[in-house]
Amino acid sequence: MAELLYGKGAHANPLACVEDLPLELAGRRVEGFPHSIGQLVAHMNYWMEYEVRRIGGEGPKYPDHAAESWPTEAAPGNEHEWKNSISRFEEMIGKLKILAEASPERLALEVDPTNPDHAKHASTQRDVLWQTLVHNSYHVGQIAMLRRMFGAWPPRGGGDTW
Repeated sequence: MAELLYGKGAHANPLACVEDLPLELAGRRVEGFPHSIGQLVAHMNYWMEYEVRRIGGEGPKYPDHAAESWPTEAAPGNEHEWKNSISRFEEMIGKLKILAEASPERLALEVDPTNPDHAKHASTQRDVLWQTLVHNSYHVGQIAMLRRMFGAWPPRGGGDTW
């Protein structure tokens, strides 16, 4: 699982997909698609941090509405904020990797639910990490598609072009 966090096989490398992206493209919107790349990265950061805290036993408050996990602005305010968002993205993936490399016994521990839906199904640390990985893969695929639409694919770090 840990290696998939950085894109193996059919998974694009999430860091490669954003590390060379200029602010102008991070905030660009496409008609018919609800989010910019900057918003997608912020959304993934939100949920990665949330799940890391939940696995750590902090019991973060579950958002009342999905909109709370999305920024309203299409782009970070400036280049510095965008670079900070990318740095946070890299940091959170690194934290997930550390958690994913835990012992099988640790990965089998149940994670406390923070909303009623969590209590309806098993939520071991492994389950939560897989869900986060799949969530990221879904949104990284959207980033890859947007980059293709902007003529900015493949990223400097590489990516399939077929």
